[in-house]
Amino acid sequence: MRNRTCKRLLALLAAGAVPVTLFVFLSCTPSAPATQPEPPELPVPGGPVSYLLPAHDGKWSPPVQQSGRKPTAAGTVRIEDIGDFSFDAQKVETIRSDIFQPGHFSVFDALVHLSEEGVIKMDYHFDGNMDTHIIDVINGETYWWYQVKYSAGWYESNVFRMDMYPYKDGSEIRLKRQREEYLGRICRTFGDEVLRRMRNGGEVILPTVTIQGSRGDVKHFTDVKVTPHNVRSDILQPGTITALDILLSLGEQGKLSAIKLTWYESIGEADPVDSYWVERIDEDIASGGCGFVYETGPEEFSGFAGSHIHIPLDVRVIVSPEYALWFWICL
Repeated sequence: MRNRTCKRLLALLAAGAVPVTLFVFLSCTPSAPATQPEPPELPVPGGPVSYLLPAHDGKWSPPVQQSGRKPTAAGTVRIEDIGDFSFDAQKVETIRSDIFQPGHFSVFDALVHLSEEGVIKMDYHFDGNMDTHIIDVINGETYWWYQVKYSAGWYESNVFRMDMYPYKDGSEIRLKRQREEYLGRICRTFGDEVLRRMRNGGEVILPTVTIQGSRGDVKHFTDVKVTPHNVRSDILQPGTITALDILLSLGEQGKLSAIKLTWYESIGEADPVDSYWVERIDEDIASGGCGFVYETGPEEFSGFAGSHIHIPLDVRVIVSPEYALWFWICL
C-alpha cells in the first residue's frame, strides 16, 4: 500500500506538483532509524523549536504555548464561471465560534463574508447531522465544492469540512461545480462520523490507527479514544480535538513511548506555516530527508482521493474519522 503511495508522490514530484514542505526527498528507500537518544538541542533565535514528549512533568503536550499569526492580508477566492474576488482577512469573522478563536477563521467564513458584503449571493445552511455548513446556491448555481492551497502549496482533492479548514495568509481558495453523486458521497461520510460519535456517547473513538515505521514495522491500534490536549488554543477553542490529539492520546495511554514535535514558523518558501511537525514517534526519528506524513478521514477517500491533505495535524479538526495513518517516507 505504501509503495503505491510513494509512486504517486514521485509522480507528483516529476510533474512539479510537490510543494515546499519539511518532507520533500529523493527516494522511497527507508533509512535506518536512530538507535541512540537525541542530544539536547539548543534553540536558534527565530528558528524551529522542538519538544520531546512526554515532558519532564509527564504531560503529553508542549510545555510552552506557541502562537500562530492571525490572518491580516488580502485573500483571494476564484469561483468557476463567476469570477475572482478579494477580501480583507481582518474583516472576516467566523461562524464556527465553537471551533475558532477570535481573529481566526475557515475558508468557508471567507465565502460568508463575501456574501454578506454583497459581492456574491450565497445561500447556505448548517446541518447538525453532518456537523457542517452546506452551500445551497451561489449566484443561482448549485453543487459546489472547493480546493485550497496554502503558501507555496498546491491545490489538492479533499473531503474535509469547509467550515473547519483553517485559513492562513497566503491561502488561495477556488470553487468548482461538482457532480451531485460525488457531493452525496462526501456528505454521507460526514453523517457517518457524527453517527459514530453519537454511538460512542459523544466520545471520539477511531476504529483504526496505524503507524508504519522506517523499517517496515507496523503499530496497529483499534478503538482508540481521543481526548483534547489544547495544544493550539491560540487558534482553536478549548476542547476541540485535532489529528495531533490522536498521537498524544496514544502516548497518554502508554501505547507510544516518545513523540517529538517541532514548531516551524516557515519552511522554505512556505510562510506562514506556524504549526508543529511530528519528527519522532518512538525510535523513528526524522533525519536527512526521511520522516512521517499522515492522513485521516473516511477509508472510502483514503490517500490522494481526499483524506491525504496538507492541513497541519495540530490544526486539523476531527469529528470522528474512520481511520488515521502515519507512514514513513523518503522522497
